[in-house]
Amino acid sequence: VQLQASGGGLVQAGGSLRLSCAASGRTFSSYAMGWFRQDPGKEREFVAAITWSGAITYYSPSVKGRFTISRDNAKNTAYLQMNSLKPEDTAVYYCAAAEMILRTARGYNYWGQGTQVTVSS
Repeated sequence: VQLQASGGGLVQAGGSLRLSCAASGRTFSSYAMGWFRQDPGKEREFVAAITWSGAITYYSPSVKGRFTISRDNAKNTAYLQMNSLKPEDTAVYYCAAAEMILRTARGYNYWGQGTQVTVSS
């Protein structure tokens, strides 16, 4: 499956953004999806994940209550709604697909190209 992330941009603290991850291929609905983020010089950090059905979601403690992961299998798209953004949320955000829901990057087989999110104070 090929993934294309979009929706990043520059936003003021307290604002919102919605990231999208469009997938090609007919097997999107069989994959769990995850969002990760990475600052230069830092390791890739888990943000959120969702099972193939959308029934189960995981969040990093740093974003829980502010971010919401979702998916629309009919549209082959996963989303990350980000509210109450903080300057520390600034990073490149990546979407990824895996055979099962995971919190670690190592288990994801397919990755999108990343989209920059910048939150100004």
